[in-house]
Amino acid sequence: MVENHHNFAWKEIHGGREVIVHRKGATPAGKGVLGVIPGSMTAPGFIVRGTGVVESISSASHGAGRTMSRTRAKEMIDPAQVKQHLQQHGIDLIGGGLDEAPMAYKDIATVMNSQRELVEIIGSFTPKVVRMCGDGSAAED
Repeated sequence: MVENHHNFAWKEIHGGREVIVHRKGATPAGKGVLGVIPGSMTAPGFIVRGTGVVESISSASHGAGRTMSRTRAKEMIDPAQVKQHLQQHGIDLIGGGLDEAPMAYKDIATVMNSQRELVEIIGSFTPKVVRMCGDGSAAED
């Protein structure tokens, strides 16, 4: 089992002292630590093994990252476009709103390429069922 915690704080040893590391938008990538780095709802996700780069506080991104804010996504993205995009990729969405639409995220391949020093990719997967909380916007219909 591999988990991908983000926006959590951990007690860790860095520079010989015990510290609290709060990773917001990041996931642990200590040497040998397994993790998951997802793309958007329609992009691949990656199973990774951390390399333990000290300068990154043994961390890597926890996902693709946004190209637009949640508010902007809700204002700019057409629900019909999202529905069509999900259908084209064969995705069954349970929950989820326009703020989490695939168009609101960076290209995961570019993100993974930029953190080659932080993690080793040991596998990938393509989502088919995506479960999210939802925000009440039209993407959930």
